[in-house]
Amino acid sequence: MTMKKLAGMSILITGGGSGIGRGAAQLFAAGGARVTICGRRRDRVEAVAAQIGGNCLGVQADITCAEDRRRLIEAAVAHGGGLDALINNAGNMYRGPIEELQEDKLLAVFHSNVVAGMMLTGLAVAHLEKSQGAIVFVGSTHTRRAFPGVSPYAATKASLQGLTRVLAAELGARNIRVNCVLPGAVFTEINQRAGLFDDRAARERLMGLAGLHALQRIGTEEEIAEAMQYLICAQWTTGALLDVDGGLGLGLTRG
Repeated sequence: MTMKKLAGMSILITGGGSGIGRGAAQLFAAGGARVTICGRRRDRVEAVAAQIGGNCLGVQADITCAEDRRRLIEAAVAHGGGLDALINNAGNMYRGPIEELQEDKLLAVFHSNVVAGMMLTGLAVAHLEKSQGAIVFVGSTHTRRAFPGVSPYAATKASLQGLTRVLAAELGARNIRVNCVLPGAVFTEINQRAGLFDDRAARERLMGLAGLHALQRIGTEEEIAEAMQYLICAQWTTGALLDVDGGLGLGLTRG
């Protein structure tokens, strides 16, 4: 069976105003897909959409809000004439020692990273069944290789791996494929907010992190987007947890 082509597809990407979501929107639109992106900041998503051009629609939406989720699906279907793929990329970082975690912040990051995407997926299923489409969750190599202090984030991303496998089994008979991409360290805004690039010491830590990858460098948004494209287009791939991490998950040490 041949690979599907991006041209003519309708693709919805959450968290498309920056980082991996923005890189994916640029790649998919360049391939001829009609892309809808969303984010909480209207100025940001509209600026990205304007930069990409007519194949991209920017929608201000907070996917933790039920009404925004409904409005977003409607906008994507109208823009693309249906829906062929959903990229569940939106998420937040929360980190800290286990004894200092705050319950309200922990619940908020699970709502943002897991629950909201599950609910959005439920709204998208009927449309994806019509197109024999695909769902891609964005996980993390944090579930393959443990780093201290990021237990909330790692727990949410581990949840997405289990969700991917269950939904692949649940939706396979309806010709909907469900996969998860697991990025390694990537130059994105969420990493900047986490303080990875703030000062010289942080940059030195980042270079040390690069050395833990078999390929000895940090990844790019575009490289993760290319893996997403494969998962959207490969018609006999479902339930996959695809490491796109430069070998970070291999457990190498420096030196």
